[in-house]
Amino acid sequence: MAVRIQTEDFNAGLEISQLSAKRRDIGALVSFVGLVRDLNDGDAVSQLTLEHYPGMTEKALEAIVSQAQQRWDIVDALIIHRVGVLQATEQIVLVAVTSAHRGQAFLACEFVMDSLKTEAPFWKKERTAAGERWLEAKASDDEARQRWNPS
Repeated sequence: MAVRIQTEDFNAGLEISQLSAKRRDIGALVSFVGLVRDLNDGDAVSQLTLEHYPGMTEKALEAIVSQAQQRWDIVDALIIHRVGVLQATEQIVLVAVTSAHRGQAFLACEFVMDSLKTEAPFWKKERTAAGERWLEAKASDDEARQRWNPS
């Protein structure tokens, strides 16, 4: 299991290939690549700045992966999340999960992404033609995360 926070872009294909290289115990690899939106709330977005707390962010992501391991039979997982100044349409996050079976990999990948959106300490600021604005948590992200812990 690996978690990386970085400013530089990543090669999703290479990262996925490395995650599954020389493995004979996996039958599925599910991945998600998130991009910086160029349109949000009806406004054109030119840039996104991501801030985080080094050390705290990695621990939060590691805890999310650990929860996924406890819930599903996964072999390996990778999270790469970029920080700093990103341009619209650039890659921002990669989540990849391997398992013996696709169902486990799909569920774990979706859980990791839903959890990352609500539990990871990142702060996002968009630049639009009207200026800069900090992004607030979205109710839809909270709802997506809540489905993993129904009351």
